[in-house]
Amino acid sequence: MASYGVDTRPAAAAAGGGGAGAGAAGEGALSFLSRGLREDLRLIRARAGELETFLTAPVPEPELLARLRRAYSSSAGPRGWTCRPVGKAVRDGGGGEGEQGGEVGVGGGPGGRGVGAHTDGQGAPQGDGAEASVAGHRHAPQGQAQLDVCDKLVESLCSKRKDHLAYNSFPASEPSAFSNDNAGDELDLRIASVVQSTGHNYEGGFWNDGHKYETADKRHVAIVTTASLPWMTGTAVNPLFRAAYLAKSSKQDVTLVVPWLCKSDQELVYPNSMTFSSPQEQEAYMRSWLEERVGFKTDFKISFYPGKFQKERRSIIPAGDTSQFIPSKEADIAILEEPEHLNWYHHGKRWTDKFNHVVGVVHTNYLEYIKREKNGAIQAFFVKHINNLVARAYCHKVLRLSGATQDLPKSMICNVHGVNPKFLEVGERIAAERESGQHSFSKGAYFLGKMVWAKGYRELIDLYAKHKSDLEGIKLDIYGNGEDSHEVQSAAMKLNLNLNFHKGRDHADDSLHGYKVFINPSISDVLCTATAEALAMGKFVVCADHPSNDFFRSFPNCLTYKTSEDFVVKVKEAMARDPQPLTPEQRYNLSWEAATQRFMEHSELDKVLSSSNRDCTTSTSGCGKSGDNKMEKSASLPNMSDMVDGGLAFAHYCFTGNELLRLSTGAIPGTLNYNKQHSLDLHLLPPQVQNPVYGW
Repeated sequence: MASYGVDTRPAAAAAGGGGAGAGAAGEGALSFLSRGLREDLRLIRARAGELETFLTAPVPEPELLARLRRAYSSSAGPRGWTCRPVGKAVRDGGGGEGEQGGEVGVGGGPGGRGVGAHTDGQGAPQGDGAEASVAGHRHAPQGQAQLDVCDKLVESLCSKRKDHLAYNSFPASEPSAFSNDNAGDELDLRIASVVQSTGHNYEGGFWNDGHKYETADKRHVAIVTTASLPWMTGTAVNPLFRAAYLAKSSKQDVTLVVPWLCKSDQELVYPNSMTFSSPQEQEAYMRSWLEERVGFKTDFKISFYPGKFQKERRSIIPAGDTSQFIPSKEADIAILEEPEHLNWYHHGKRWTDKFNHVVGVVHTNYLEYIKREKNGAIQAFFVKHINNLVARAYCHKVLRLSGATQDLPKSMICNVHGVNPKFLEVGERIAAERESGQHSFSKGAYFLGKMVWAKGYRELIDLYAKHKSDLEGIKLDIYGNGEDSHEVQSAAMKLNLNLNFHKGRDHADDSLHGYKVFINPSISDVLCTATAEALAMGKFVVCADHPSNDFFRSFPNCLTYKTSEDFVVKVKEAMARDPQPLTPEQRYNLSWEAATQRFMEHSELDKVLSSSNRDCTTSTSGCGKSGDNKMEKSASLPNMSDMVDGGLAFAHYCFTGNELLRLSTGAIPGTLNYNKQHSLDLHLLPPQVQNPVYGW
């Protein structure tokens, strides 16, 4: 057989020890993997030979080790060859009894005689085994230490020899595929050991992850938001309800991820100077508040990420990579509440790389707020394009609560919010009282909302000032707190308007149930939660003819106006008659059950949860067997849209990694990473350990 310049003999044969097994091993010798394995064995044998030479030098009679070396070099050893008799033979100087009726020791030279030769039926040693034993005992005091080391060496060599014999034990007629597979397996093990020792962890190709969500009993949904209770804002309340109702179905595990503020920021944000000393304390408050309103035990996890409060814009900015606070084994489906807000300064893992499906829910009309600031038109221009960039780069689907929001890529309009069940209960109780002939509405009109100019207070002051005489007999009670409280009240007093101001309170408070008309002139809201709550309680709502109120038009108690004169007409109409009771269908449309159903449908979450695509991404078996299951695209052939999205994400990552560029666009200093206080509160690694700064 041609050798092509390659030594195709087995390792033992190449060393000079011939045997009957050399031909069998040569069948698979042309395999690259087999050559590598034999080379390793050859090197091991060479090193072992050097060590044997060193150990045998002080021993007066080195024939014992010579016989062992000759036996190891032999390619055809007896099948019953074991380490135990050899080790015993070495310790005994080559003597000792063998197993009855079997072969013991190691085959010797051409005559087949060696250390511990064959025994007869009585166990008496034959040949020159006794002589070797006597010689061994005679020199034991001088070479005992060397023989103990030799014992270990022989056991190691015998173990290797045993594997080698098993590898070459197949007859020549058998195909050599098993031999090649065995060599390939050994090569895989060697590669795996190198990878493990270097700590390398492969997470996929350049365009996407090789594995995102690893298999579990249930799918997992992570809801990430920009605020948390006790801050009574929409991005704190609505995601909390969404988590409760998604987890209620028990089809998936749910985690709500909310910002954690240091105590100095808590004092600025939370009402009544409320603070929490630990995340566990705040979690207990949130669960208690929620379960009191939904009426069932919530079954979802609450996690915290570091955040910092920005006074100028009254918003919380994440500090560091928010995605790292969701374990990889739970990174299946992500719901980003306010995706633009979460990703303005996001410098970390791309959401669509870490998660299988990412849905953004737009809560706030940021462009409307920014236009009211100094140089608002210029700022709004840049923010508009940044919002487009982050929505396209980090989301698979975007849901806008109303047409009042920016038209983002991959977006559609759908109201996926419901109202607190307590408000629906109030509405049912009031309807029952009216049916029994009781007079439920003893008060007139009111307005409730955070007292900042952008929340409709500017429009309200202007309407009442313009039609002061027309609205003379209609008193309006206003409930709210906020940074513009003093200015709003001063403006109303200066114009001598018929407005009464009160401290802010919960909309479900008993003191508000007697009002018949809720007035909301705001045009900056995306979808006013207070409007939905007032309708759920069976009240009239007077609001502007604006895209933010499109969802409420179908309710008979919603009265919209287009002009200031029309506003006066609608207010007087509402004060003159009683509202209609809600039908069961209307009550359901306002509920969180209906909102969750709309969310599942329009975010395509129902399809994602019911599909078996996860099985295809986490296992190579079963993919592409059904026509409904599409095989995952090759990582080497991304489409043009994915390439553009990936390029935008990379550019955004580079931009947000520069502290100077972050500060120039309005970021809070120090939000590239979390600070030491965050690490203490959340039990995280210190910032200098999590993100070390290397120097030379």
